[in-house]
Amino acid sequence: MVMVQGQNTNWLDCSWDHRECQTLRSPKDTPCCGYIIIYTSCRERGAAKNSTVCTAEKEDMASTVSVPSGYEGRYVDGFQLYLEGSEEHKVMCGFIDKILPDEFARIVEGKKSLNVLGCGSGGGEMDAHILSVLQSKVPGTSINADVVEPSHELTENFKALVAKTPNLKKIPFNWHPMTCAEYETMVKNKKETKRFDFMHMIQMLYYVTDMTATIKFFHSLLREKGKIMIIHEAASSGWNTLWKTYKQELCTKSISDYLSAGDIKNCIQELGLKYEEHSLPNTVDITRCFTEGDEMGEKLLDFMTYQVHFHQSLTADIRAGILDLLQNKCSTKKDGRIMFDCTLTALLIYA
Repeated sequence: MVMVQGQNTNWLDCSWDHRECQTLRSPKDTPCCGYIIIYTSCRERGAAKNSTVCTAEKEDMASTVSVPSGYEGRYVDGFQLYLEGSEEHKVMCGFIDKILPDEFARIVEGKKSLNVLGCGSGGGEMDAHILSVLQSKVPGTSINADVVEPSHELTENFKALVAKTPNLKKIPFNWHPMTCAEYETMVKNKKETKRFDFMHMIQMLYYVTDMTATIKFFHSLLREKGKIMIIHEAASSGWNTLWKTYKQELCTKSISDYLSAGDIKNCIQELGLKYEEHSLPNTVDITRCFTEGDEMGEKLLDFMTYQVHFHQSLTADIRAGILDLLQNKCSTKKDGRIMFDCTLTALLIYA
């Protein structure tokens, strides 16, 4: 679904007329003809401490303190199982295929080259798809890609993907093995600032300590007609129910607070940015999570609750409560299977 000026329509049928988008105050130091794309998926497991307090007047360096990505070892296994089971990337790719080609055509007008920035790109699956769509739409335009990703394991996966993908070999990549906050510090210490035509932040805003400052900073790096894409969980999803109910027990590691798509919207509004909102419905089969000893189910639980070992890290009462919540409040049953609601939300933000 798509929400434009408070009205819901099927996103597959959306004409994406920019004039229909919700318009708020436009920062005077930002171009008014571009926009950022923020995808908010329903895995709203968290953002950083105090991220729900959104004010445009925060200090410029407020986002420079960050937390580890957490995407290493066993957690990566659960992450990959989740991606395979939910087909989350397939859902996002469908959205991208429908919407971005025309937008890329608008971005490239009057330009000989395009700079693309991935923030928290993970293993690069979505980056690869976005870049492929961009290449097919603007075949005569030079494309440069920058990647900011703190996980060494996922970065190596991304590099391996580039090595075996012919069309990606044509694109020069700049790798930044650091958090977005560290990247911000690096940029501010340089005399010249590289600006971008398209950015994306997919499932990563819960790893920053100041969401508003982070969005404000990266928004300032957009070129004319540029866009940012952020993917995060929707406020109505099972992720929202799980992490709000058990916030105290689950927000104990690098995710220190809970962040929802609604929080991101509030920050965008506080910053006075113009935006559109979209919903990408999705579910994942979590039936095996309820069979103790099932390795796949336990790794999924590790990922969903951000625990190293779900059955070892939490007390029996908390485990029982979480499992009951997952089955009865976060999911629906279909053909005897327990289907967890992992709906995504997309926000398009204009530069």
